[in-house]
Amino acid sequence: MMRRAYAHRLSMRAPDDVSALEAAFASGTIQADQVVAILGKTEGNGCVNDFSRGFATRALCDALARAGANPRDVCLVMSGGTEGGLSPHILVLEARETSDAAQGAALALGRARTSALAPEQIGRMAQVDLVAEGVLRAIGDAGLDALADVHFVQIKCPLLTAERIAEADQRGAATVTRDTLKSMGLSRAASALGVAVALGEVSREALSEADIGANFARYSGRASTSAGVELIDHEIVVLGASPRWTGPLRIDHAVMADALDIEPVRTALARLGLGANGQLKSAQQGRLVALLAKAEASSHGTLRGRRHTMLNDSDISSTRHARAFVAGALGGLIGHAEIYVSGGAEHQGPDGGGPVAIIAHNGDMA
Repeated sequence: MMRRAYAHRLSMRAPDDVSALEAAFASGTIQADQVVAILGKTEGNGCVNDFSRGFATRALCDALARAGANPRDVCLVMSGGTEGGLSPHILVLEARETSDAAQGAALALGRARTSALAPEQIGRMAQVDLVAEGVLRAIGDAGLDALADVHFVQIKCPLLTAERIAEADQRGAATVTRDTLKSMGLSRAASALGVAVALGEVSREALSEADIGANFARYSGRASTSAGVELIDHEIVVLGASPRWTGPLRIDHAVMADALDIEPVRTALARLGLGANGQLKSAQQGRLVALLAKAEASSHGTLRGRRHTMLNDSDISSTRHARAFVAGALGGLIGHAEIYVSGGAEHQGPDGGGPVAIIAHNGDMA
């Protein structure tokens, strides 16, 4: 039997709005027990106290359970922050068995969850190793034959809270930081380096804890990590291409060198048959299922030689500025802003840039 991936992008009116998902369950468009992962953009602040992520996760878990699925079998990756024109939505990924014939290297999906991480392990090599092992399991779950077949690895990772720091203190264990906001970046960083190790982009032997969140010359070109208070383990989703999968969905990826670098994304779109000199036309937009991207304010405070102030704003986190900025750049390219842009790209692409993945129909909309 072959496997076929399905991807459904559904708009949301609020973090707990699951009406479109439930309608898809009722019509059979989405089979609840075949859902592998749900990726979502929620309208919170994307910081430590962004409880819109947990709110959305709870609503999705309830909807899955009502439809007869086990929510624990589904990776739920909620990314907070829809600044600027970003539009709240979810991307539902399914994997179904089919007798259909192979149609080339189609979209392939894999998932894994890690064991719980102790608070003192967040942002350290223990997290790198735990994630690397989980990524390899997810690649195996997708049935991918080679690391080069992996186009994107989406991870939801934990962060430190005051309660988690206190719990470590009681055991005499020291956390990597006592700054909960900084812990988000360090957790994203360690998780991204775990992806880089698993994919062979960075040597494990060459890494030390001093590199995490500091040496941005070491990175993954296919990692997207998002930290949240709503979990203490890791949810890992691998997106790849394999002839063992069938269907009309294709995937490609690119790496933006900085927040203005849309040309690699345009080139990847063209490889998927969505070439355009300017913005995608309406028919092309209909074939574009999902665009997933990372956004980051460069640590040196400049963008192509000109000063930016994202790192100096004490009122608004730099991740929020970066999300809005990159969403605008990419939205102008594809013609809408219902795209998944996650802020905080530590070790995810070069400093100030970030990886991008594109899922598209190959033209056969059946």
